[in-house]
Amino acid sequence: MTSRPGADLVGRVAELELLDSLLAGRDGACRGLLLCGDPGVGKTALLDAAAARAVDLGTRVLRASGVEFEREMNFSALHQMLYPLRRHTGRLAGHHRDVVDRIFGLAPGPSPDPLAASTAVLALLGEVAVEGPLLMIADDVPWLDLASATALGFVVRRMSDHPIAFLATLRTGVRGICGQLTLPVREIGPLTEREAAELLDARWPGLRPSVRRRILAEAAGNPLALRELPAALTGTQRSGQAPLPSRLPLSGRLEAAFASAVEALPAPTRTSLLMAALDTGIDPATLRRAAESAEAAQAPECPAGVDVLGPARDAGLLHVDAGHLSLRHPLTRAVIVHLASPGERRRAHRSLAAALTDVPERRAWHLAESATGPDEAVARALDEAALSAWRRGTEPGGAGETAGSDGRRVAASVAVSALMRAGELSPHPGDRSRRLVEAAYLATFTGQLDDVPRLLADAGQASDTPTGLVFAATAHLLTNEEGDVDAAYRLLARALDDDTVTATNDGWDHHGILYALLLVSLYTLRPEPWRLLKTALTRCEPTAATPIRLCYDAYADPTHAPDALRKGLADAFAALPADAAPWELIPLAFAAVATDALSDHRYLVLRMIERERDGGAIAMVVPALLLLCHDSYVHGRWDEAENLAQQGLDLAAAHGYHFWERQIRVLLASGAGLRGDAELARSRSEETSTWAAPRGIEVTEAYARSARRLAAMGEGDYEEAHVQAGRIEPPDAPAFGVPRRWTVLDLVETAVRTGRADEARDHVAAARRAAVHRISPRTALICAGAEAVAADETEAGPLFEAALSLPHAARWPWEHARVQLAYGQWLRRTRDHRARRYLSAALETFDRIGARAMAQRARNELRATGVATTTGPVAPAAALTVQERQIAELAAVGLTNRQIGERLFLSHRTVGSHLHRLYPKLGITSRAALRAALETM
Repeated sequence: MTSRPGADLVGRVAELELLDSLLAGRDGACRGLLLCGDPGVGKTALLDAAAARAVDLGTRVLRASGVEFEREMNFSALHQMLYPLRRHTGRLAGHHRDVVDRIFGLAPGPSPDPLAASTAVLALLGEVAVEGPLLMIADDVPWLDLASATALGFVVRRMSDHPIAFLATLRTGVRGICGQLTLPVREIGPLTEREAAELLDARWPGLRPSVRRRILAEAAGNPLALRELPAALTGTQRSGQAPLPSRLPLSGRLEAAFASAVEALPAPTRTSLLMAALDTGIDPATLRRAAESAEAAQAPECPAGVDVLGPARDAGLLHVDAGHLSLRHPLTRAVIVHLASPGERRRAHRSLAAALTDVPERRAWHLAESATGPDEAVARALDEAALSAWRRGTEPGGAGETAGSDGRRVAASVAVSALMRAGELSPHPGDRSRRLVEAAYLATFTGQLDDVPRLLADAGQASDTPTGLVFAATAHLLTNEEGDVDAAYRLLARALDDDTVTATNDGWDHHGILYALLLVSLYTLRPEPWRLLKTALTRCEPTAATPIRLCYDAYADPTHAPDALRKGLADAFAALPADAAPWELIPLAFAAVATDALSDHRYLVLRMIERERDGGAIAMVVPALLLLCHDSYVHGRWDEAENLAQQGLDLAAAHGYHFWERQIRVLLASGAGLRGDAELARSRSEETSTWAAPRGIEVTEAYARSARRLAAMGEGDYEEAHVQAGRIEPPDAPAFGVPRRWTVLDLVETAVRTGRADEARDHVAAARRAAVHRISPRTALICAGAEAVAADETEAGPLFEAALSLPHAARWPWEHARVQLAYGQWLRRTRDHRARRYLSAALETFDRIGARAMAQRARNELRATGVATTTGPVAPAAALTVQERQIAELAAVGLTNRQIGERLFLSHRTVGSHLHRLYPKLGITSRAALRAALETM
């Protein structure tokens, strides 16, 4: 069965339904419609779909398209639309037939007057409509000739007595003769982000992630741009092997679609519009100064007092709101710049620089763009502006659009471009090398991983090259792309031992190495990286690298001075400015997670995420979402945790941060184990272990085993749970690192449940000797609960009471409810009536947080005491298989069938078949509904 015409139009379901209603002539449906939207938004595609659907319904289609060169020819559009009806003119009255023949050029005589022409056309359409319904289509109405538009307007106002429908299109901001057509208007807007991604991936699969993001940003939901922008790139540019130009090339179709409105403007307006396009943050006063500068005097003169931007506003190209200028569409900006000659662009940049003497960062950017060759003064100014923008959060060349809290998130990626341009302008090879290396290092954080190898290769090696940043950038690349932490560690060890590593940029090199080494250490359980980090920290001033020092203490030595560590963390968070740099915040956030203290500082992390997630330090946004997810899990907000995880997965997948994608997935595996979904926990865990084990990422493996342990405990398989709990850390791992410090209760419970009481008591004694209980209130609850579970039956009661009476114990609902459940079980065995109270409290908590398996266990214990309980939530009627779940999750984050197949080693046809089968199981009919359906499972 073939699909209906237009069914492949992405994101236009509502519009197609409206067109169906118009064609069907349903009661209350309008018989005419004007589709209004930007060029390339898909108006003509909707007309094509309507025409094809009309033909399927047996409706006759009459169509005309307005073209500029026929605009002055009377009745040219009517000739195009009605000429197929010329054989029907014989049915008309003589005077009407004569008029129509003159319109068609089939009879001599002057051009008909408007009334005669209009009545004759209406008569002809009425005769033809007797045979069947008609659909009249007029594309690009502003280009219709006036005579045709007048006649069509006459018909539209009088066609209600005939089975005639009328469709027309109009570009936004264009007026012209559209008043002749009194039709209801339907605005055709851009596609949503998800719809745009779907269209791009369908037309251009396999784009490099960075290229894909650039195309999506430049197209801004415009379907024509999504199809044409990749076509204008070379194959090596699409694959990421060659860099993208600063301005994407425009295809002929794109230029034609947007250029006409710009070319029709007066020359002074085009000059001012070019300046507005070159500086997205410019305000009217600055633009006026630029236009009045000496360089701008080369533009055609504009009489004083004339509103030079008025024509652009009237054409819908520009908005002025509260002193802020904004172009209607990113493609309008691209076309304006594209139509200007290189000399015009350079003059405009110089004029803007002259008008921005009080904004050095933006002035430097415009000076750089106006330069025609190497210029160290300009390169140095741009260098300083780029780095100050990265540190302070202002954007050179466009700060106005990113004022306030949005500044830094844009400046991060802009700083990379600025440093690259500064490198191009550097006359000295050493300066050029340094600037390109700095650009490469920043690019590892801004989601521009594809550019890093090329930038490092272009930088070469010079005496001034910051070799520390070279090592750090390469280590980040190895970790983020390949997950090769072993290679990253060896590289960083060499960097710290290499006497040739220069410490430039106020210690930026050394800090870069420290941060890269911290990330490697966080995900290995071997002591060597931590020892190397400790040694490296000794080379810093005592007050330097405080966030990294605190993170080291929280992970590698948390029990040495836990009170001082907690105070140091609180003081460090308090000392952060409101717009704290992400590289200062993230080590503190990791330390806070390790000491169970992140909830007190979540607002700072959330603020950084919102500031950085759009073009900022993406490499720090993703782990920030991971850490917030972890914190939400331990505080029992599991739905919130999984929402944060999904945000992190979307960003990681879009920007190529595969390492962080795996860390989030293994956390979700543990989440599935907590919920009691053993099959999902195991499948996610095994997938992660397959990736992590060959790479030696022990912490990730430990979390994967923890997920399998939780799955086994949920099924009551304590022998398997004991095996997995015992394999959380290798023998030479630092004592009670992460995540082992949180598994003491699991080690003890699985040992007790499998008849290993002595082993359970050994675990308790080891935790006590290591002072694990001093790390945080949560570890205190875990250790106290473990001691009670391991105790003799005659001694357990007071120990359970002591554990549950610890301060803030209820802040950790999973552990608190488990201790309540264990105490309730002990009370039931001793026939103490208080068992019901503790078992009921545990059941309430497990139900509230969504721990289905543990809730069922508490429910069974309560029944054993004689209390009747209701069952938990009903499971879905049709569960997904493991493979279906994996495919659904990947499709829900926007991956195409081909991309899913590559990840799971399936053909794209097999993936499509799985999706087709799982839709009915989820009660949905399309890919767009997957995410919501999965969230409800």
